[in-house]
Amino acid sequence: MGTNTQRDGSTGTWTAFLAMAFIIVGLAGMFASYAAPLPLARALERESALDAAQAAAHGPDAQAAIEALRPRLGDSADALLPVGGDMDARIAAARRAMRAELAEDARVAALRSRWIIGVVTAMGIAFGAAVLHASRR
Repeated sequence: MGTNTQRDGSTGTWTAFLAMAFIIVGLAGMFASYAAPLPLARALERESALDAAQAAAHGPDAQAAIEALRPRLGDSADALLPVGGDMDARIAAARRAMRAELAEDARVAALRSRWIIGVVTAMGIAFGAAVLHASRR
């Protein structure tokens, strides 16, 4: 009877370990979900900066105004500076390039998130199986 009591106590411990294995998977998914909206947030900020650049391109001292937007424009600044030529066409091209770049960033972030969740799930399954196997001994 003493062995049975010890076995019942350890079963609860092993169940807690198994629960933790699944909690880790949930936490990995939750942390991965923080990365998913980043490309969209970056795209919206860059889109706003390109809108400001388009307005600045038609105003006085366009060069200085767009130069002031350089930190917000990121890689798009190289396509817009120096100011000259058909700025609307250059800004439209910068928008297309930015959207393609950030769409690829979103695809990569989603793929990495799926890999993280898959790997952590497999690790949780292996850990849980090992713990349950050890509890039977």
